[in-house]
Amino acid sequence: MSHRRQQKEKLRREREERERKAREEQQRKRLVGFGAAGLLAVAAIVAVVIVAAGGNGGGASGDTAELLPGDGSVPEQEEFDLAAAARAAGCELRSSRATDRTHTNSLENRVNYRTNPPTSGRHYIEPAPDGAYSAAPQDEELVHTLEHGRVIVWFKPGLPGEQRAELKALFDEDDYQMVLVPRPDMPYDVAASAWNRDPEPNGTGRLLLCERISPEVFDALRTFRDEHRSNGPEPIP
Repeated sequence: MSHRRQQKEKLRREREERERKAREEQQRKRLVGFGAAGLLAVAAIVAVVIVAAGGNGGGASGDTAELLPGDGSVPEQEEFDLAAAARAAGCELRSSRATDRTHTNSLENRVNYRTNPPTSGRHYIEPAPDGAYSAAPQDEELVHTLEHGRVIVWFKPGLPGEQRAELKALFDEDDYQMVLVPRPDMPYDVAASAWNRDPEPNGTGRLLLCERISPEVFDALRTFRDEHRSNGPEPIP
């Protein structure tokens, strides 16, 4: 099993390096096309996100550090199969065919999503950036993030501090194309969602639903992440 973990880590580093280069190139092209006003707007958005999400390293805001303490740890991965990991954790896997990928132009245009948490559907034209949040962006922003191939982990903000710290430790373990957000109004302690591209054109929404957190839940979240990340209908590095 140690060899499998080493091999997986090597492949992950190689993938992240390729995707980092692609992301930098795409960002360079986008910035060339922006006007001065657009650049200022992007800078403002990034500044807000850094404050709200706390980043992935130092400089986290007080609110984020309080909700998601940075002193947690998680068990080493033992299960690498999603179905087996979900069963061991007592979590439920669900899928639902997506029917809509259109954009809204205002955050005042709220969408009534079919699942809680959402996996797919009509969404706001700008996606929420990757990161760990003390206050979640609107669902309409997060669904666009799912369309770009991200995996979102949703958690009850009222969980004990130790469990919230463990979730932050899992996020920090591999935060590429990941979002961690509180969701008080879902009937699960923790859940994960993704939006797969198949079948085209609208794809399929995916859910991992865990009523309670246990040590086995972390392998369920890891395997869900590895199964569905970078597989959105509109993949963006």
